[in-house]
Amino acid sequence: MARFTLPGAAHLILVKDGKVLLLRRYQTGWMDGFYALPAGHIDGGETFSTAMLREAQEEIGVTIAPEDLEFVNMTHHNSDKEYVYVVFAADNWQGEPTNMEPEKCDDLAWFPIDELPENTTEGVQKAIKNFREGVHYDEMGW
Repeated sequence: MARFTLPGAAHLILVKDGKVLLLRRYQTGWMDGFYALPAGHIDGGETFSTAMLREAQEEIGVTIAPEDLEFVNMTHHNSDKEYVYVVFAADNWQGEPTNMEPEKCDDLAWFPIDELPENTTEGVQKAIKNFREGVHYDEMGW
């Protein structure tokens, strides 16, 4: 019998002037119309931090130095399947955040970190709350 494998994704909290960058999902087949963080699945053979640096470039066109990426939370999430979400934060990067994937995202905007849009995914709301409260490990959906 094959050993259970757990999918993982990296999420990025970019903070500027008390605001957080969110992207509205579009035509993805999952939570379309809801705001989420820049994020992506890890590829085989890469670390969560490497995946996050890659996804920041691919999704929003910014370059983050590895030393500017800060681990803030890991959540073991259970919904239709189990996931490990690793959340990083950065307040220093190169480039202006831009929607690099208009086929998957129809809005990119800064929101006050304590006033997220109602249509923000539950997991992102929880990740940002954990970030603000200094919670480094969480479980959802169990």
